[in-house]
Amino acid sequence: MHPVRIAPSILSADFSKLGEEVRAIDEAGADWIHVDVMDGHFVPNISFGPAVMKSVRGVTTKPFDVHLMIAPVDVYLDAFAEAGADCITVHYEAGPHIHRSLQHIKSLGKRAGVVICPGTPAKMLDYLLDMVDLVLVMSVNPGFGGQSFIPSQLKKISAIRTMIEKSGRDIDLEVDGGVDAAWAKRCIEAGADALVAGTSVFRGGPSAYAANIAALRGD
Repeated sequence: MHPVRIAPSILSADFSKLGEEVRAIDEAGADWIHVDVMDGHFVPNISFGPAVMKSVRGVTTKPFDVHLMIAPVDVYLDAFAEAGADCITVHYEAGPHIHRSLQHIKSLGKRAGVVICPGTPAKMLDYLLDMVDLVLVMSVNPGFGGQSFIPSQLKKISAIRTMIEKSGRDIDLEVDGGVDAAWAKRCIEAGADALVAGTSVFRGGPSAYAANIAALRGD
């Protein structure tokens, strides 16, 4: 298991100065930059596309952890790879051929991740762990920031950690949704080694980002 990585979601950043915000969370100690892409179809919100992501790619050398909440997803994989994604994560629920999506991400030379929503059981990963570099557990229903953590997902995180250990593969276990310092501690105890946080990182402005990130780590 890796030391915990913190991936601030730029969905909660000030979009009027997105480049400055990305630079600020980099300097504040972010490990990854989490990019939430929503299409208004698979989820009830629209965020941004590959052009916006590409516009801030040069601001940091930190990995771009790209979470695609879009359906269909396959037709956009190349665009996000070209825009600078390091890891591309797609939803199990977003289409009928998850293996095809993961295979395509790998063919682009990117890390491949799979996301499961709160109502999707861990057992759906049984035939996917041999293909992925990351599993993302949604601890809220995807589509909006600022939601409350769904406690039942802790049991799922523990189950997936056991599955990963049994697989013998080096797979990151990430959690996204309602993660504040208190829930971060419980997620880490359950087996998570990467945490996405939006509101709890960006609260208070740039001068607070380092302390907010440290609090999530439990420092």
